[in-house]
Amino acid sequence: MSRRVRPTLRLRLTLLNGVLLVGAGAILVLLAWLLVRDALRPTDELLPGTTVLLSDGGRMDAAEWQRRLVDAASGELLAKGLVALLAISVVGVAGAYAVAGRALRPLHQVTATAQRLGEATLDQRIGYSGADDEVAELAKTFDAMLDRIASAFEAQKRFVANASHELRTPLAVMRTEIDVTLSDDDADAAEYRRMATVVRDASERANGLVDALLVLARSEAQAGRQLGRRTECDLSAGTANALSAMRREVERIGLRVQASLESAPVVGDPGLLDRLAGNLIENAVRYNHLHGRLWVRTGTDGHRSWLVVGNTGFEVDQADVPGLFEPFRRGGRERTGARGSGLGLSIVRAVCTAHGGTVRVIAQPGGGLEVTVTLPSADAPAVNGSVPTVG
Repeated sequence: MSRRVRPTLRLRLTLLNGVLLVGAGAILVLLAWLLVRDALRPTDELLPGTTVLLSDGGRMDAAEWQRRLVDAASGELLAKGLVALLAISVVGVAGAYAVAGRALRPLHQVTATAQRLGEATLDQRIGYSGADDEVAELAKTFDAMLDRIASAFEAQKRFVANASHELRTPLAVMRTEIDVTLSDDDADAAEYRRMATVVRDASERANGLVDALLVLARSEAQAGRQLGRRTECDLSAGTANALSAMRREVERIGLRVQASLESAPVVGDPGLLDRLAGNLIENAVRYNHLHGRLWVRTGTDGHRSWLVVGNTGFEVDQADVPGLFEPFRRGGRERTGARGSGLGLSIVRAVCTAHGGTVRVIAQPGGGLEVTVTLPSADAPAVNGSVPTVG
C-alpha cells in the first residue's frame, strides 16, 4: 500500500504559489494571443478584392493573406508562450519549494527542540538569528516560554526539596527522642513524659506544615478560575479573630498593638480569607522584636476593601521583598531554622490571586514590613485571575 503524501505547510505553500504562477502566466499568454490577433488586421481598411504581391512574385487576396498571417503568428505565439509558461512554472514551483523550506526551517527547529525537551535538556533554545519576521517572533516566543517553564520547573524542584527537608526534620526529632529514651533502661516516668512532650511538639510542627501545604495547594488551584465557595464576609472580623488568637504571644514579647478595624466587606472563601489574615498577623508577631510595634488597619471605599498589617523587626532590603513570597523563605532567608513553615506569604499571595486581589509589601526604614492586601469589595464586581503586585 502506497504511503499517502502528507499535506505539509511547505507543500501547500508550494502548490499555492504554483497555481498562482501558472494562472497568472496563462492569463498573460491569453492576453498576448488576443492582442496579436486584433493587431494583425491591416487589410480591414482595404477595398474588397485587393491583392498583395508576394515575395515569389505571385499575388494573393489581401483578406486570405491576413488570415494566414494571423493564424501563423497566433500559433507561434501560443506554442512559444506555452513552452515559456511551462518553463517558468517549473522554475517558479522549484524556487517556491526551496524558499518555503528555508523560511520554515525555524519551525523544524522548534519541533526538534520540543521533541528533545526533558528534565535534562530544559536549557536548550532555538536561538533564531534570521530576519526579524513572524518566524523570528515565533522562535523568540518559544524561547521565552522555555525560560518560564525552566524557571517553574526549578521552583517546583526547590519546593519539593524544601518540603521534604521541612517534614524530615520533625520526623527525625521524634525518632531520635524515641530511640534514645527506649535505649535507656533507667528511664523513668518523667523521662517518658519529656519524650512525649518533644514528640508532640514535633508532630504539631509536621501537622502545621502539612496543613499549610494543603492551604497553599487549594489557594493556587483557585487562581485563574471561579472560586469553589463564595460567601460575603468581612476582613475586619477575620483580622480581629487572628489578633485574639495571637494575644498571648503579643503579651509575652510586649508588643504595642494599634488596631483600626473598620468594615471591609468582600466576597470569597471565608476559610482562605481567614488564613490570609491569620498568616499576616502571625508573621508580624513572629518576626517582631521585644517591645516592638504592630499596626493593623482594615477598611473599604466601596470599590475595594483592604487589610494593612505592619510590624517592626529586623531590616529587610526592598530588593529582597519578592523573595519573601517564595515558599520556605523566612524573612528573606531560606530554612534558617526560625519558627514557622516559611509558607505564610506564599499562601497570602495565592489567596489574593484566587480572589482577584493584589498584595503590596513595603520594607520599613527602621526595620520590619508593611503588607497591604487589596481585594474587590462585596459591592464591586470581582475579577478572578488578577496578578498580585509585589513592590
